[in-house]
Amino acid sequence: MPHRGASVTLEPLGIRHAEELWEATQGAGESWAYLGYGPFADFAAFRKFLGGFATTHDPIAWAVRPHLSGRALGWLTLMEIQPANAAIELGHIWFSPRMQRTRAATEAMFLLMRHAMDDLGYRRLVWKCNALNAPSRRAAARLGFTYEGEHRAHLVVKGRRRDTAWFSILDEEWPARRDAIAAWLAEENFDHRGTARSSLRAAPG
Repeated sequence: MPHRGASVTLEPLGIRHAEELWEATQGAGESWAYLGYGPFADFAAFRKFLGGFATTHDPIAWAVRPHLSGRALGWLTLMEIQPANAAIELGHIWFSPRMQRTRAATEAMFLLMRHAMDDLGYRRLVWKCNALNAPSRRAAARLGFTYEGEHRAHLVVKGRRRDTAWFSILDEEWPARRDAIAAWLAEENFDHRGTARSSLRAAPG
């Protein structure tokens, strides 16, 4: 189902998004450095990837459509879904450079975080990334995830060893995290140019 916020809408990812997302990938070569896929040689290769990625049940993917552009500029997923353990992960996040570090990017992640914790009732929300991925680590901290440590030599991605950094938010921590992000996203926190008046520092656990 779609999720609509003040600055962005999440739409269930489908092949219908292929052309807009292919356009969004142009000139974004560095954005694939820590993902297990991409960059793509041509539109046909990208469309084939998207056709498979959009139909999986774990991960479940949404396209991200910022209202300012009206164009799909990225995707993100809920994955590693474990109902028996009430654990779920926010991952496979790819945003066009045009969308990175924007209000829409933060709200896109928040919409799925809130869906996982409030709508679906999970008790553990996970964020993990390549231990060398400094921007992802900063994003996790900014959103209020607690660092749990690293799994050494956890994966091999694109032929390279990956150490994985793990972060989480638990259900008892979530209300403070939710309130901090919601306050940052509030209209009164942004000036007429769309610049945030305060930085996002989620309440510590």
